[in-house]
Amino acid sequence: MREALRITEIFHSLQGETSRIGLPTVFVRLTGCPMRCTYCDSAYAFTGGKTMTLDEIMAQIESYGCKTVCVTGGEPLAQKPVHLLFKRLCDAGYSVSTETGGGQPIDCVDPRVSRILDIKTPKSGEMGNMLWANVDAVTEHDEIKFVLVDRSDYEWARDYVREHRLNEKAPVIFSPVWESLKPVDLADWVIADKLPVRVQVQLHKLLWGEKPGV
Repeated sequence: MREALRITEIFHSLQGETSRIGLPTVFVRLTGCPMRCTYCDSAYAFTGGKTMTLDEIMAQIESYGCKTVCVTGGEPLAQKPVHLLFKRLCDAGYSVSTETGGGQPIDCVDPRVSRILDIKTPKSGEMGNMLWANVDAVTEHDEIKFVLVDRSDYEWARDYVREHRLNEKAPVIFSPVWESLKPVDLADWVIADKLPVRVQVQLHKLLWGEKPGV
């Protein structure tokens, strides 16, 4: 594997999702994604970007003086040299997470990395490209996320969580699609169903709106 990656952006912001919500984080957004989810909020990362060596990436991350890093996309696991980046970051003492759409195998990711697995719902349009074996690879060090478009998506995710007892594998997050599903509706449904999941609204969009670099 070449020690270089195609990068859309590297920036310092607050983590808007997962159990690390609100934590200052350096984001490394890789270019390219084989999926086309109906609600994608990072389509600008499908193409373009620039090729950076791992040394260049590490130097830019270090310049922010922040020890928490999130490797995202696009689909970060679609670029195989990302595994070299994971190793270098973990060896350097960074706390690392990666956000994956679920279509690439996660069992080869450095075990020191927290894997945020997005399970595709019917309204995502990408259930057919989901690698379902990834669900079995999840550990308590990871997190499982469902992005929900509407009530039917919620009901499907609710039933999937119950059937597979996902909350016993790892923390489970239900997130409403921005400006599509009202967060208060999702909250009411979860409470009514006594579902052991975390309802989460994207903090970065509440603070800065839907745009790159946040």
